[in-house]
Amino acid sequence: MTFNYLLLILPKALFIIFCVIAAIKLFYFAFFYARLAFYKTPPKNSYRTNAVSVIVCARDEAANIAKNLPGLLVQSYNSTHEVIVVDDNSFDETKYLLEEIKKEFKQLHIVSLTQEAKMIPGKKFPLSIGIKSAKYEIVLLTDADCVPKTEHWINSMQNTYDDDTEIVLGYGAYHKNNTFLNKLIRWETFYTALQYLSYALAGKAYMGVGRNLSYKKTIFFRHKGFSAHNNIPGGDDDLFINTAATKTNVKINIEKDSFTLSSPAKNWRQWFHQKNRHYTTSKHYKFEHQFLLGLNALTQFLFYPLLVVSCIMYNWEITLLIAAPIIIFQAIVYGKTLNKLDEKDLLPYFLFFEMWMLLYYIIFFPALLKKPKPTWK
Repeated sequence: MTFNYLLLILPKALFIIFCVIAAIKLFYFAFFYARLAFYKTPPKNSYRTNAVSVIVCARDEAANIAKNLPGLLVQSYNSTHEVIVVDDNSFDETKYLLEEIKKEFKQLHIVSLTQEAKMIPGKKFPLSIGIKSAKYEIVLLTDADCVPKTEHWINSMQNTYDDDTEIVLGYGAYHKNNTFLNKLIRWETFYTALQYLSYALAGKAYMGVGRNLSYKKTIFFRHKGFSAHNNIPGGDDDLFINTAATKTNVKINIEKDSFTLSSPAKNWRQWFHQKNRHYTTSKHYKFEHQFLLGLNALTQFLFYPLLVVSCIMYNWEITLLIAAPIIIFQAIVYGKTLNKLDEKDLLPYFLFFEMWMLLYYIIFFPALLKKPKPTWK
């Protein structure tokens, strides 16, 4: 096979690869992501008011507790509930601040840890203690740097449960501002939610986010807590859901009353650190989920470069004829989902963020190979 012949067939070969990638991309948006875009909360014949234990783990979080804990304590939920804060060996004013807040809010329960757990790095030990301390079957988890978007958060999340539900996945959003970094963080957060919420609707739930997650104590103890991955610092949210979720025991909640809000990273270095830490756990997912997520990432990475190359080297009219309907369908799915998750201001930038994902995957791919740090703070 001569070099000239290779040059002759290369444009067609690249175009064929582009067509395959385009077909896979369309499959993901039609089979998975459209489920969330067109999702409607199923009507309920009865209204539940379950007893709920809200659990927050905190280490040196005095500032966040002062700012965010009142939002948990003034929830408009008249049924039985408690708020548990696990103080994990804090050295700041967390202990004294919690004691002062408890004087006003009797539903606040403080669990103070004064020793580090041996051989169990990260947040898993304090969270396990919080769950074991919970009085009620349904536990609702969030972080110290999070605040419910409305006073109906507990009510909305607990009302998702029915007799078959053991896990409820919520959306943890970020406060908005006008910086480019903020938009980037919110797009990545939205895209992650698009994936894990859509996969859950398809019966393939693989993760949740600790900023807004609920499950029953029975499923936690049935799977022996975090014992399957106690040696891994992260994963108290995603790896547990990856282990415990089935096709039928997971529901999602995307009502705006169910959202939580967090303060985003203040600078690029802080954001890179957070994302690197998060991605160190994904290599421990079930093979099916690793394959689906990996194939999607590869498709996202190759689609636009192959689109440009095929337009230049093969036939721009045919290439655009294939690409245009897919991009339009993407825009529809993104638009409807962004609106549902109250992120619709990001829609005008979706093509830019789509192409930014090329660089994103290059930057964070090494995190999949790194050994995670043993601390959760």
